[in-house]
Amino acid sequence: MIIGLVTAVAASVCYGTGSVLQAVGSRKSARREAAKASTTGTTQHGGPSLSSTAKAAVTWEFMVGTVLDFLGFGLGALAARMLPLFLSQTVISANLIVTALLSIKLLGIRLGGREWISIGVVCSALVLLATAAGHEGSGATAMSTHWWLLAISVVLMGGGTVAVRLLGARAAILAGLLSGLGFGAIGVGVRILDGIDPFDLPTLLADPALYAILISGSVGMYLHTVALQIGSVNGATAALVVGETVLPGIIGVMWLGDTSRDGFAWVAVLGFLLAVAGAVAVAWFGEPDAHGAAAPETEDRVPSPVG
Repeated sequence: MIIGLVTAVAASVCYGTGSVLQAVGSRKSARREAAKASTTGTTQHGGPSLSSTAKAAVTWEFMVGTVLDFLGFGLGALAARMLPLFLSQTVISANLIVTALLSIKLLGIRLGGREWISIGVVCSALVLLATAAGHEGSGATAMSTHWWLLAISVVLMGGGTVAVRLLGARAAILAGLLSGLGFGAIGVGVRILDGIDPFDLPTLLADPALYAILISGSVGMYLHTVALQIGSVNGATAALVVGETVLPGIIGVMWLGDTSRDGFAWVAVLGFLLAVAGAVAVAWFGEPDAHGAAAPETEDRVPSPVG
């Protein structure tokens, strides 16, 4: 349990730091597009074009952030096999706190009292979850479950990408939520993946869950990049937290055998609900308009390229 928690915390730090560095790279790219008065950086709906997103992805900040994301993915996958999903995914989702704190220094974002309170709620919820967590399930499921995970991943990621492009500049929270669902699917896929223990390459390659992981991870990363380009870094990350926490936690309890300690089920439920509520609150209060006005334009805090 302790090793799993340490692993999940390390994944959280990697993800949180990576999100802020990716946001720095995305906004640096946005400044360049704005300086050129370019119209090729947006779609007809006001969202970032594929070329704009690609340019953001080749800044050094974004690339370092992506490396940290991959490291976080590996650590998170390990944690998902050692802890109940409702605990591992929620601890990993605490990267919201790392994101918020680093965004003060690197993005010039000022957090209000309500945001600090919301972050405190998330921290308290994590303590409750860690206290209540029992044993993780075995992850043994019928092969049909693996195919269902692949089908749902394709529908969510494909349909979500289309919806985000149609909504354009209004899609920040939706993009963050969908990317979170994609990362949540990774957690479920890692838990049920065959051919890992013991390692068997043919079995691994034949498992539909592997391709659900690859699709959800790649498209989820793209959607997260879009969310960072057009919205508040804290808001996008908080929406991601909801997506990667709620469904995997429910699936873990209902289908994968995750449990809480005897007599602590109510503590686990309370902690889970508080974690989600705190993340939603940060998403709401973290948007620039929620404070009454957008933040001033500085070198580190710039308006969206599609604003």
